[in-house]
Order: sequence, then C-alpha cells, then structure tokens
Amino acid sequence: MSNNYTQRLPTTRREFLRMTGTGLGLLAFSAYAPRFLTDAAAANVPAPQKDKRILVLVQLAGGNDGLNTVVPYANDLYYNLRPRLGIKDVTTLHKLNDSVALAPPCGALANLAKDGKFAVLQNVGYPNPNRSHFRSSEIWETASDADAFLGDGWIGRYLDNCCEGAPADAHNHDPAAVHSTLTLPQTFFAKDSQNYFGISGNFRSNARQYQRKDGKAFKPLLDEFAEIAPPGDTGNFLSHTLMDALVTEKRVQKILDAYQPSATYPNAALGQSLKRVASLIASGLETRVYFCSQTGYDTHANQFNNHQRLLGDLSDSLAAFQKDLEAHGLDKQVLTMTFSEFGRRPYENDAQGTDHGTAAPLFVMSGALKQGGVIGEAPDLNIPAKGDLTYKIDFRQVYATVLDKWMETDPAAVLGQKFTELPFLG
Repeated sequence: MSNNYTQRLPTTRREFLRMTGTGLGLLAFSAYAPRFLTDAAAANVPAPQKDKRILVLVQLAGGNDGLNTVVPYANDLYYNLRPRLGIKDVTTLHKLNDSVALAPPCGALANLAKDGKFAVLQNVGYPNPNRSHFRSSEIWETASDADAFLGDGWIGRYLDNCCEGAPADAHNHDPAAVHSTLTLPQTFFAKDSQNYFGISGNFRSNARQYQRKDGKAFKPLLDEFAEIAPPGDTGNFLSHTLMDALVTEKRVQKILDAYQPSATYPNAALGQSLKRVASLIASGLETRVYFCSQTGYDTHANQFNNHQRLLGDLSDSLAAFQKDLEAHGLDKQVLTMTFSEFGRRPYENDAQGTDHGTAAPLFVMSGALKQGGVIGEAPDLNIPAKGDLTYKIDFRQVYATVLDKWMETDPAAVLGQKFTELPFLG
C-alpha cells in the first residue's frame, strides 16, 4: 500500500462506496476537505478517554543529519570527517555531557534536557538499513524488518488491536488520531476502518475553499443517498457520516479560532502545526495520537545554514509546545517523539552536504520522562573510508517502550515480536 494515496472528492454514491473500500476508511478526498471518519465496519474504532496519555509524533522528513544535531564535539574524528561542515566553535554548542552537545540553535531543547523533560536517544536505526527515502520511511512507519513489507502502520495496528471498541453511536466520538500532513501518514494505515482527521496547512483557508469549491458536490451526493437508500441502510449511514465529518470540521475550526496559546510559536510550518495540536489537546479532545511533519532534511548540498535553520525551527517549536502544555497542566499527559527515515553519512561530500546514511539520534520530550539527557552510546566514528554509522538502538525498541510504558498495551501485539525496552519512561 503506497503512502501516495490519491485523494479527491467523490461525486456519486457508487464512487463514494468504491473509494471507501480501499482499506483506508473514510478519509478526506481533497487537500481542502476534512479527514472523513468511520464507515459501516467501524465496530473496532477505539473510544479514547480524556485522562489517557497522548502521543505526538514529529517526522523530520528527508533524513536528518545526526552528527550536526547531536555533535560529538570531543571526538577529533568528527572534525576529520567534516573539515567544512564540522561545528568548530565549541562555545556555541549546548553540552549534554562530556562527549556530545546539541547544535547551536537548540538551546531551548538543551534547557529542557537540564530539567529532565527532554532526552536524546543515540544511534537509532535498524538492521540492514535501506537508503531509499520511500522504503526507509515505510520501514519506520510500519515498524517492519528491512526485508518485510507491511500494509499497515504501527499506530494503525495499535488502534486495530489494542483499543476498546467504539460505542453504539460510533460516528459521534472524537478522532482516534489527527495528522497535519496533506495525505494520511503510513503510520496510521490500518486494516480496520479508523476515525482519523486532518488539519493540514492553513486549516482556516482550506475550510473556506472547501465550502466554496466543493460544497455543491456534497448536496447531490447526500440527495442520492437519501433517494436510493431506505432508513437504516448503508447509504443512509454513509450520508450521516458525511454530515458528521462536516460537523467535526466546524468543531475543530471553532477550537482553533478560539485558542489563546500560552507560548510564542515560530511562524514556520512545524510551529504552527504544533500550536494547532496544542489547541486540540487543551480543548479536551479525546484523540490519542497526533502526527506532524517538518520537511527539508535531505541536505545533499550547501547543508550547514539550511540544516541549522531547520534545527532552530525544530527546537523553538518543540519548546513552545512543551511550554504551552505546561501552562495547561498537560505536560505530563503528552509524550512527543521525533523520527527520521535515516541519518546522513558521517563524512561530508564535495557539495558541502551529506548523503543518505543510517543511524541517527531520536528525541523524546515530556514532563513525565523517567530519564532525560542522553541515552545510549555516542556514535563510533572509527570507520573505514566511505563507511557509515552502526546503529545501537533498534527504533522498534523505542516503539516498544512507548507502547508498553505510555500507551499501556502489549508491544508484541503491535510489533509482532519482543524488543528490549529503554529507560526514558517509567
């Protein structure tokens, strides 16, 4: 199943029913519409509870350069591998311990690390790494082995297998998961129909365009359902579902319009996405999982300034999000976790960039961390010419820890096997 699922608005009942048979459930059919919710097979949609813990996933799309993010400043080999890209002024770094430091733009995250609310997991990867953006992203999002191909994502499997069934009126509860990407992330792909919602881009503008451009298409579709299907039939249920999606959109827009953040978010896309996520969490929405993405990490050329800008946006956005949650008393209820499809090569290339690599650091952030700071070994840079980093932490160890200690479910039921858990959660 590709994560390039083409989305457009259906105009007939037949087309609507055909499109909902893709295994993705009732999703948004254009970049402007909300993510459509349940279908007639919604018996296994979870019913989240407001006191349950929440997971926020932040994708660093393109492959983040770990060595210029968590800098091994005490290792001369780092500077040998990167005579131009290496960050030589140690006074600008934010030291986490005697061997590694966060990059200069990440001061806000370093402060959270000092407070025990932010942790760096070093050398995260997987066996037999793949350097294709698409394939490695697929491996991370489905939690598969490098030689296995799964159609559903790890969060989709969690929702399928590890949550309570929905109440009888299944189409009137909050989304189980919300994403701020244009298309449904593969992380959310599920075998059962799940209750998802999307708030991609400028949600206010999208909503207006949706009403103006596509509003006329809904009326004949709903009229056709009403004419063809008797009360209680699938078509009647689907017409109600369609209307419920519109109600959900209006509810979300009302929440976003009314929200007054308690922190200043960057104007960059990630900061604005996290502000919207904070507003939905603070509103009491029962959603368990949120997904955001920051693009631009494929730094093959002229990396230094671009990468440092991205890290500054990341650091300031995450810190604002954490501050906002703290102001609402929600910082111990929310765990934020970053991931990227791979790291970069340890050596710089001739274009003053770095090429696709393997292992890289991963970040977790919460007021409920058991252990902040640095977890795991610094990268081994004593490698042959054109060599690469060797992972020490399998990314599925991170997922297993989150599933067990945070989402309170059996990791093996989701991941298909057991993995040694990590100490960042109690």
